[in-house]
Amino acid sequence: MFDLLSNLFLGFGVALTFNNLFLCLLGCLVGTLVGILPGVGPIATISMLLPITFGLDPVGALIMLAGIYYGAQYGGSTTAILVNIPGEATAVVTTLDGHQMARRGQAGIALGIAAIGSFLAGTVATIVIAALAKPLTGLALVFGPAEYFSLMVMGLVFAVVLAHGSIIKAIAMILVGILLSTVGVDLETGEDRMTLGLSFLFDGIDFAVLAMGVFGIAEILRNLDNVETRDVVRQTIGRLLPGWKEFKQAAAPITRGTLIGSVLGILPGNGAVLAPFASYSLEKKISKHPERFGKGAIEGVAGPESANNAGAQTSFIPLLTLGIPPNAVMALMVGAMTIHGIVPGPLVMTSNPTLFWGMIASMWLGNLMLLIINLPMIGLWVRLLKVPYQLLFPAILMFCCIGIFSINSEPVQVLMIAFFGIVGYAISKLGFEPAPLLLGFVLGRLMEENFRRALLMSRGDMMTFVENPISAVLLAISVFLLAVALLPSLRKNRDEVFTE
Repeated sequence: MFDLLSNLFLGFGVALTFNNLFLCLLGCLVGTLVGILPGVGPIATISMLLPITFGLDPVGALIMLAGIYYGAQYGGSTTAILVNIPGEATAVVTTLDGHQMARRGQAGIALGIAAIGSFLAGTVATIVIAALAKPLTGLALVFGPAEYFSLMVMGLVFAVVLAHGSIIKAIAMILVGILLSTVGVDLETGEDRMTLGLSFLFDGIDFAVLAMGVFGIAEILRNLDNVETRDVVRQTIGRLLPGWKEFKQAAAPITRGTLIGSVLGILPGNGAVLAPFASYSLEKKISKHPERFGKGAIEGVAGPESANNAGAQTSFIPLLTLGIPPNAVMALMVGAMTIHGIVPGPLVMTSNPTLFWGMIASMWLGNLMLLIINLPMIGLWVRLLKVPYQLLFPAILMFCCIGIFSINSEPVQVLMIAFFGIVGYAISKLGFEPAPLLLGFVLGRLMEENFRRALLMSRGDMMTFVENPISAVLLAISVFLLAVALLPSLRKNRDEVFTE
């Protein structure tokens, strides 16, 4: 307990510096903005902002990027309630009852309970991260190359199981991502791999180029392709602070949503996205009046909003303790860490404690900032909802090109983000998800490194992956999950859940 308090004291000392406080506030503001403007999203935004972080201190850069991620969870609820469009995937459930509350003149209460629930959930999730960090890091330190390889395989299998739609397509995207990660000169043999004789590929495909193309540029193309419709609520917002009756109705759903989100957020493969769905289903099942759901039930806002914010923050646990990104946003965080020369994994806590505990402390400060940002500034966010995308997207496109050119001053990289943007747009049209591709790309390099190291230590014996107990258990779990996911009956039920 004393160690935990001293570590948190160190973290707050780092997070409360003027520079880091400003970057945390900036991240929260940008996150709220991209959450409110549907169609941009934290993945595309973080990929666009990666070049800017090159000139920042690593701690401040990661604090800002983290703020964008969990800030988008707050902003997404504002759009879901007022416009009936989820600004973020995790805000889909909020549209069901939040928008109905707004149509009945209770928009302020819905926004207030969403912000308060998110703050309380974020506070609990921050404590969970701090409490679990040291035990999980200690466990991770006993992992060798074989165990790490098997853990990454399990992470990718989770990504397949939890991905929307076709499992075969999700597997294909992961394999393409792993394949792209091998492009460049092999560091051990010095041989070119899949460079096609092009000199700019000798160092491999730049992470920022791939991420910005597949998510940033492709997201712009997808949104320009869609007809924009906004069902903006015309009623007054009303009071933002819920009364005692609303608090009483929301207290239990907030508690349950926080617990569900905290657990599911830790799962690799974007379990955080499932948290609000699980919370909504639970609240509806245990309610004495389930017929109220979908017609403006406050429990349908309080539970899912708490779950999505708790899940967003506990998804940092596998990243900070094991170095395994559980979703596409965390994959971008891994990319940002490697750009700054930080090797993600259990050694971060011991080799760079100011970064580790500074990020954890900044999460609580960020949640407090978001509570202040979201409620008093609601009038500004409503006005921003009226900005047409035809004005926003050219500015975003120009920003992407300037940002990517500033990395190495190479015009070819601007052409590459255009190429990957077109590829990202095409694969989404064909029903493929780009997120597993990015996870495969990030984990591909780490998997290859640990795979080779394990074989070197075992003198080429492949049995090392099953002879080691921890590695064997992780691989067995992976095989079991994949087999279950591929069963036709379960696949049918799974597709029905996502299409409802």
